[in-house]
Order: sequence, then C-alpha cells, then structure tokens
Amino acid sequence: MNIYDAKQEIKNTLKIYLKKNEFGEYAISRVKQRPVLLIGAPGLGKTAIMSQIAEETGVALVSYSITHHTRQSAIGLPFINDRIYGDTCYKITEYTMSEIIASVYETMEQTGKKEGILFIDEINCASETLAPTMLQFLQLKQFGQHKVPEGWVVVAAGNPPEYNKSVKEFDTVTLDRIKMIHVEANYKVWKKYAYEYRVHNAIISYLDINENNFYKVENTVDGKEIVTARGWDDLSQVINLYEESDIPVTKSLILQYIQHKDVATHFANYYDLYNKYKKDYHIDDILAGTINQKDRDKIVNAPFDERLSFLSILLEKIASLMYGATRSEHTTQILFTYLKELKKIYTSDAFRYEKARDYLQQAEDLLQENIEGKKIDKKEIDNYKLALFLLRSFIESANVKAGDDAEKAFEEIKSAFAARVEEDEQTAKDINHSLDNAFNFISAIFGLGQEMIIFVTELTYNYHCVRFLAEHPNQYYTQYNKELLFDQKEAALLTDMKKLDEMMAEL
Repeated sequence: MNIYDAKQEIKNTLKIYLKKNEFGEYAISRVKQRPVLLIGAPGLGKTAIMSQIAEETGVALVSYSITHHTRQSAIGLPFINDRIYGDTCYKITEYTMSEIIASVYETMEQTGKKEGILFIDEINCASETLAPTMLQFLQLKQFGQHKVPEGWVVVAAGNPPEYNKSVKEFDTVTLDRIKMIHVEANYKVWKKYAYEYRVHNAIISYLDINENNFYKVENTVDGKEIVTARGWDDLSQVINLYEESDIPVTKSLILQYIQHKDVATHFANYYDLYNKYKKDYHIDDILAGTINQKDRDKIVNAPFDERLSFLSILLEKIASLMYGATRSEHTTQILFTYLKELKKIYTSDAFRYEKARDYLQQAEDLLQENIEGKKIDKKEIDNYKLALFLLRSFIESANVKAGDDAEKAFEEIKSAFAARVEEDEQTAKDINHSLDNAFNFISAIFGLGQEMIIFVTELTYNYHCVRFLAEHPNQYYTQYNKELLFDQKEAALLTDMKKLDEMMAEL
C-alpha cells in the first residue's frame, strides 16, 4: 500500500473508532479497537501523515518515538504505598503516571480536544527492557497501570527488519490484536504531496525523468547508501533557503541529504542544468506572448529530456503565480470575516477608535490561542496573520483620515477592502492571460503532441493549479483537458477491447 492509501485507511479507521451509538457510547468498544501498525522503510512519510490526519480530522495528536524512552518514562516511576488487605497493612509498589499517558492528558487540557491519536514511532525497535511493555501497550492499550483514555486511537509505526538491526518481531498473540498496514515507496503518490507542499521544482523535474532515484537503500563496500522521500523533502527546504540567501547549492550540500553518491552527483549536475534552462528559455516572455523566433527554435530543436525540463520550468512559474493568487484570495476571505464583526463596532451608538483597536487585539489574542491549541491548520496560519496585519493597517489609516467619525472611517475601510478585492480579480485575469499564452505557445510548436499532454496532465495534477482553475476557469485548459484526456481514455479502452478480442479469438 502506498502512503496516501495508508493515510486514507487510518482516517477511515479513526472515523469508525470514534463513531458513537444512540447512547453516546463508542460503537466499537475500547477493547475491540485494534491499534493500527504501519510497517514500512524509513523516510516514507509515516510520521508526517499523522500530523496531516490530525489537522484534517480536527483531533489532537500526541507523538512519541519509543527509542527515546526508558522503561521508567514509559510506565512511570515506582513508589511505595500503604494498602490494607483484610485487617493488615501492607507496603506495595505503585507507579507514577506514564510520561506518555500524562502527555495525552496534558494535550487534552491544552487543546480542549477529548479525542485524538496517540502515535508511537519505531515501536518494533524498543529496547529489551521495554519490549514486554510494548506488547502490553498493543494488546491492552495501556502503559503499566495507566490506560490510554477513551476517544484516543492508537497508531504505531515500525521498520522492516532488513532496514533496522534493532527490529524485534511481534508474537502471534500481538499480531492477532492489531491492524497491520505495509507501506511502500511510490513516487507518483509522493509527487501529489510535493506539489501541494511546494517541494522545489528542480527535485520534481529531476524525479520525473529519473523516477528510479526516488527511493534507494543499498549496501555497498563503503557502507549503506540511502535516498528517501524525507531526504528529498528536507533538501527542498534547504535549497529554497540557500537560493533566497544567494548561497551556492553544491554537491557536498546535496550529499548531506541524498546520502547516495551516484544519485547526489546526478542530481547536482541536473540542478545546475535546470538553472541554466531557466535562464535560457525566457519563460516570462512566453507568458507575456512576446518570445522571439530564435528562442522558439531553440525549444523546438531541444532533445526530449530537455523539453520535459522546459515544461517543468514553465509549469513551476505558472503554479507559483496561481499559488500566490489563491493565497491572496483566501486572505481576503478571512479579512472579510473580520470586517463583518468590525462593522458592528463602527455602527454602534458609542463608537470610539479604541473599541476598534480593542477588537483587533482580541482577534490577535484568539489567533495566538488557536495556534497554541493547534486548532488551526498550519498552512492557514500565515493567511490569518496577514489578514490581521491588513486589518490593523485599514483601521489605523481610517483613524488618521476620519478619527472618531464612525461612518466616514468605515467607508475608508470598505474602500481599502474593495481595492484589495479588485487587485485579486485583476491578478487572476492576468494569470489566466499568461496561461492562454502558454497554451498558444505549446500548441504552435508542438501541436497536440506529447508535450501538450504532459502540460495539461501536470496542471491537473498540481494541487495549487487545480485550486486556482476551479475558481477561475481557463478556456484553453478546459478545451485541451477534454480533448486530450478523452482521447487517452478512448485509446486505453480500444486497447483493452483489442486484447479481449485477441483472447476470444484464441478460445
């Protein structure tokens, strides 16, 4: 199973485990809720999807790597207590609350969420002293004497033995009490994530051409060499920051993340070539519809791999514009919700500027509280911060121009907001015009060939492009999407029918 399907399976499990009957009780009792165990090679994103699931489903998340724990921190520290059995007082050993279970309760207090996911990573790599505790945890959902609270779903992850010498196999009794999901590397699935989280386009472009280099774990005479999804993701963030800071991206830097000499060298060479193509192909001129014949001929006569890189660079520019536009529009929508509340203050009988300023402070405090309580999607935080920044500038500007004249002040705010809406609309029109020019350029030099199919397919595959085009349809995208994808489906259907005819002829 790929990581996306595993993520969906866990979301489905969460939905079922948290479903309640007419009496408000969980439909599947706590005892019958099998923990989910993800088994897969390192660096596939098993840990990353847990944060995504928690954010998307609105539940809390507590995450621990069991290799960082001792038996004492997992089950609690022993202490002596007095107990009376019959008429006799005995000294008995009890335990303080498990650090892990305590974190669950602490998270419930901080977030106000009573349901969540308890994620234990590297569970099959626990030390010898912790191994029995892990079996107890998977079988009974408790650490020592302390149970996982109701409403909390247990998910664990581990590596296959070929990737980690510390792996310990679970016995049959334990396996019979868990939901086992085996996860495998899949570039096509990771690519969707890469587009959504804006992984550096040189990496996506490289892996489109060299998909076999997406994931490798090899034993060589020089030791183990690895390339993982996590490595590409982390490298992407570093490359972006290096480029922003005008620091050269070198092979030695790439080797720190892509720990495979051949792949790192290959990508380092491609990265340099990719940047050369960005300079050579004048993408801005193509989007403006002003590219000259010499540059057109250069693209037409380029080898196919180079044309793929050109298309990737063109798509990167378009996707970046669309991402910026949808983000700005979403910020404007958030700003509008604040303005609706602000209007009540400006239309009240006893308006004063201080009241508007107090509302702004309350909104900022609430946002900070929601961030700390993890009640807001990480991807949305910057949009909310920008919306409040704009709101503050609107209020202060209106105060300078109108003072405590409530009607005039709010008209100033409305005018500033209207200007932003108009700017968003114009930006969307400009982007669609640029996309028109891109389609016209590709159509003029490649027709409806493989290049056009790739261009349309990647626009459809890219999360940010799809979001933009859903709000701002483009005539050429709609036209070519219908023509090309219909032709592909029809061709696939004809191929299947031909195979069926051949099979029937053999009978």
